Amino acid sequence: MILRHGAFSYLPDLSDDEIEAQVRYALLNGWPVSIEYTDDPHPRNVYWEMWGLPLFDLDQPDGVLAEIRACRSTFPQHYVRVLAYDARLGRQTTAMHFLVQRPVVEPGLLLTRTEGSDRRQRYGFAPYATQAPPGARYDAG
Repeated sequence: MILRHGAFSYLPDLSDDEIEAQVRYALLNGWPVSIEYTDDPHPRNVYWEMWGLPLFDLDQPDGVLAEIRACRSTFPQHYVRVLAYDARLGRQTTAMHFLVQRPVVEPGLLLTRTEGSDRRQRYGFAPYATQAPPGARYDAG
């Protein structure tokens, strides 16, 4: 199973050149960029761990790409995403976000079904990865 998350999620994984083009687009629009990572890919887990502080003062993608490479090398079996923020409306909103790394093995989601009163069906799901403790959720191969 491949996690579909953020912009470009139904396209093949972005190459480093394509990531650089997207980061350049964000910076040209004046959107600060942030890098985040997680090993819990639940779709409702919107609060990922931040890799450093948001990169407010950059105008070239080289610094962002260096931080992406550092995050990838530190967390080779985690999901890593890039976010771009737009503050033009007086509040911080996410203008764009996309994955730049995913684990080699993505175990998928467990679908659970429970029956309530009047035969109502309720569905829920949980990532198989969270059955292991943090830091040991993805096998290297």
